[in-house]
Amino acid sequence: MAIQILKQSTSISTLSPQGPVGRPLTQPACETRGIDVELNGAGDNRSGLWECQPGKFERQLVQAEVMHILSGSCSFTPTGGETQEITAGDTLFFPANITGVWHIRETLRKVYVVLASQA
Repeated sequence: MAIQILKQSTSISTLSPQGPVGRPLTQPACETRGIDVELNGAGDNRSGLWECQPGKFERQLVQAEVMHILSGSCSFTPTGGETQEITAGDTLFFPANITGVWHIRETLRKVYVVLASQA
């Protein structure tokens, strides 16, 4: 078992295409790229590095998520809530079942951990 290091994660150029966002609100739909990181001992939790091109889309995850924004800028407007401005260096903690709209203004790159749902 070894520690996995993504050197200079803000500038890694080998992200794999992951297709368009699932619920686009702009056309063409925002394209995403990333690296899924398998973390031994993390159970069903998922983690990795993710990047998204500018545009708008609905948040579709129902699980809780922790993310740290490495580069870019955006806003997130939770359903029924106020718009939150987000920039590089910000760390976000999303409770489960938060819905809303992402507006990516400058290509966004983040490190994320999506927490497995508890039954």
